[in-house]
Amino acid sequence: MSVVDGSVVEGTSSPGPGGPGRAPVQRLTPRMRLTLVVLLVAQFMLAVDFSILNVALPVIGEGLGFSLGNLQWIATSFALCAAGFTLMFGRVADLFGRRRLFLGGLAVLGLASLVGGLATSPELLITARVFQGLATAAVTPAGLSLLTTAFPEGPLREKALGLNGALMSAGFTTGAILGGVLTDLLSWRWSFLINVPVAAAVLIVAPMVIAESRPTDRPRLDVPGALTVTAGLLAVVFGLTQAGEHGWTNTTALLSLAVGLLLLIAFYYIERATDAPLVPVAILRRRTVAWGNITGVLAFLTETSLVFLLTLYLQQVLGFSPLAAGLSFGVLGLGTVLGGTLAPRVIARTSTRSTLLIGALIQTVATAALLALGTTSASLPLMLAATFIGGIGNMLLIVGFMVTATSGLPDHEQGLATGLATMSQQIGITMGTPIMSAIATGAMTTTAVTGILGGIHTAIAVNAALVLITTLTTTLFLRTPTTTK
Repeated sequence: MSVVDGSVVEGTSSPGPGGPGRAPVQRLTPRMRLTLVVLLVAQFMLAVDFSILNVALPVIGEGLGFSLGNLQWIATSFALCAAGFTLMFGRVADLFGRRRLFLGGLAVLGLASLVGGLATSPELLITARVFQGLATAAVTPAGLSLLTTAFPEGPLREKALGLNGALMSAGFTTGAILGGVLTDLLSWRWSFLINVPVAAAVLIVAPMVIAESRPTDRPRLDVPGALTVTAGLLAVVFGLTQAGEHGWTNTTALLSLAVGLLLLIAFYYIERATDAPLVPVAILRRRTVAWGNITGVLAFLTETSLVFLLTLYLQQVLGFSPLAAGLSFGVLGLGTVLGGTLAPRVIARTSTRSTLLIGALIQTVATAALLALGTTSASLPLMLAATFIGGIGNMLLIVGFMVTATSGLPDHEQGLATGLATMSQQIGITMGTPIMSAIATGAMTTTAVTGILGGIHTAIAVNAALVLITTLTTTLFLRTPTTTK
């Protein structure tokens, strides 16, 4: 049930194929296609933002006068807000209107991007990145819940989630490429300014094609739970970034991780005691939600951190320029797009559980193959082939995770479910690089090429092991029904 222009209507936002009393919708209508395009464009833009500044960071530092030690805050300030506030905004979208939060977040993102592109000082740029992160935390779960409620559960939703997952993963890769191209050919400022016309276009079209979706009875927001989980996630993400920057024995990192863990434990007990919890404990007892989100964290953690490791390999071992290194990931982007389009078909022919297993096995083998990388460019064909195949496997995992974690739930819990799924995505992306950076750095015996390659090999082995763990947990703990054909 959703509210459109003040009226309560029944539609495809209801759980189950086609909603209650309706035959399942088998084909996309023109309006559904336009809705899908608008939501996918917004999600793709958000994914690009995660990586578009990676190549440009040194240039930004020189242009605005960032010290070397403070340069990391350009990325960290964004990641902290994007991961820390996602769950709270996912619930806010459920309570106060998904379209309203989606459009408001896009407006903030466009304005923050404009400020970042015109920034003349480090303080102004960091402020813009904070608001970009907050906007991402609002738009991503709101957009995903609009996607799941706009399409009936079954093949159409699986297709929409497949395209969404493919573009999210491809957007991360595209950001690395686009950042290098814009910085080399124009200016780092265009890494911010490119968001402005895209956000404006979505803001013009979205109100005409996307209906508002919110409950008819508005419950109160669980403020203690929202504050506790947000502070806990902020502390955990900050601790992880500090560990990646200064090592796992750093006092600040360990203290922040401990505080974050305590806050998340407190959040669990607050949710058990409150009448209107931010996250009903019962939803976490669903195997599909719990294990689906664990799979999501590992899927995003492993692939995005692998991009970091291979960037290190291409630049520090093979001597590629940042632009050439970014362009090398175009093959990975093609693999993710192909995997995203194949995933709904694999789910339809087998089940979401089987799709998760197939994807994890493919990604494990492809990642393990990278242990054969050497110190010459003769290893480049191996890297390109492995990243292409691994991208396919990773997208099977991601789409399977999204379908698993958001299916079989009533409409009023879709924002919460997509908020949890989005939080898993954001935390996986945020955790991956500092963890793999710390592992690779700790294993480097010397600063020579062979020492750097040895550290990268160690981190790649851990990365492959984490994907294998995903396979084992899916096999042992996740039980999902075969998708209705």
